[in-house]
Amino acid sequence: MARKWQKLAADSRRRISWQRTKVANKGHFVIYTTDGRRFMIPLTYLKSEILTELFRMAEEEFGLSSDGPITLPCDSIFMEHAISILQRQGNEDLEKALILSLVSYHSSLSLSDLKQENTKQQLLICSF
Repeated sequence: MARKWQKLAADSRRRISWQRTKVANKGHFVIYTTDGRRFMIPLTYLKSEILTELFRMAEEEFGLSSDGPITLPCDSIFMEHAISILQRQGNEDLEKALILSLVSYHSSLSLSDLKQENTKQQLLICSF
């Protein structure tokens, strides 16, 4: 009987520690980057143009999912830079420059993907 209680207590400790690491602090939300890094972002940053654009791009790239974490289409280095800009508040020119660089980088990746797909299709046609 004692072993049963010890096992039950151990299971509940694991469950509590799992919830603690997965839930955001009050007034924050959690996002992940494409390299798997977790960021806890203040809710006040939701109004920023940077996050709005990142969410729009994430929807285009990954679709809308009601289950699972929110993943943004950027790496952790970019996200750290974006957060540092958001923390400085009031530098709209810097935010716009970051958004422009993100959009141009993302569209250049999309173009290279299209070129690779086109090359693959040409190779398939030539192989017949």
